[in-house]
Amino acid sequence: MSHDDTLSTGAREMPELRLSLPALDHNVQLMADWCRDQGVALCPHIKTTMTRPIVERQLAAGAWGVTVATVRQGGTALGWGARRILIANEVIHRPDLALMRRWLEETPDLELYCFVDSMAGLNLARSVMDGVRSPLHVLVDVGAEGGRTGVREAATAHGLAVAAQESSGILLAGVAGYEGIRPNRRDATTVAEVDAHCRKAADLFRSLTPLFQTARPVFSMGGSAFPDRVVHALSDLTERPGAVPVVPVLRSGCYVTHDHGTYEQVSPLPGLKAALTVRAVVLSAPEPGRIVVGAGKRELPYDAGLPVLIGSRDAQGTPQPAARATAEQIYDHHLVLTGARGLKVGDVVDLGISHPCSAFDRWPDITVVDDEGRTQDVWHPQVR
Repeated sequence: MSHDDTLSTGAREMPELRLSLPALDHNVQLMADWCRDQGVALCPHIKTTMTRPIVERQLAAGAWGVTVATVRQGGTALGWGARRILIANEVIHRPDLALMRRWLEETPDLELYCFVDSMAGLNLARSVMDGVRSPLHVLVDVGAEGGRTGVREAATAHGLAVAAQESSGILLAGVAGYEGIRPNRRDATTVAEVDAHCRKAADLFRSLTPLFQTARPVFSMGGSAFPDRVVHALSDLTERPGAVPVVPVLRSGCYVTHDHGTYEQVSPLPGLKAALTVRAVVLSAPEPGRIVVGAGKRELPYDAGLPVLIGSRDAQGTPQPAARATAEQIYDHHLVLTGARGLKVGDVVDLGISHPCSAFDRWPDITVVDDEGRTQDVWHPQVR
């Protein structure tokens, strides 16, 4: 059977990654509405999906721009028509910087941002950007002890900002942070740590205000797990007497498909729908209550929790609402479920996943389905 035949008949190879188009469209609009109501701009982190039809929907819904993790992803977004791109990293590889300079020279309407957190990184960037037609916008990256990138001390940030301000081809445009370095939990200790990091970034933004080279500097945070806490920090930043106009930017990404795991448990936005599932076949039932499904680490995210069984049908397509099982162990291409009831070899199961960022990079094809599970299209992530 050809690829076109499988699309027209709905018969697909398994396992397969399935995306609910109605749930996706619902999430895109819900987040756009929430950001508008909260007075923040959304620059979705498209590394989550790197799938053109999804990114086009996010931009059409009013996204301020797009966030990417790498220069290569930025090039893909540029090819898709994005003209405001935020690279949420310090770019230090000279060929990457040279490519970015070429974009800025050849694309007059491009607004390109990246992070800086060291004088060494800034020096590399300005050595390539000196005299560029349109400047590279940089955001001072604010980190946390024991975390990932970002300056740890206010004095370091100030020195970096002064140097950026004095650099040809560089425009000091604001401050960025990432509150998601904390565990994705809503306990009091975690929320307090998230709030502390947001305050640290806001305090640094205020201290650097005289140095910014734009009338409306950017204050950007992650916002996938804790967008409400970012908004809380922003209110303190913008409501103080004498506050400068600010462009508050959330880089949330995982909302667009949501999940059945970590973000389902932590997201404060009511109404998001899990849009991703993996469909697979029961291969073996070697012991009572124990089944083996034909999908594993190569197909299923497992870094933030094992998949959950959300549906089952027999080989003829008849639903089995009484089916129950819990994922216990995962191998390269096998998932072991225990406590299984109402499942047998040949049955088809739908698995809900946790952490969508770890799903899209496993699949060259995504089966796009409607509310009835009928195949509408096949989309192709461009993760690399």
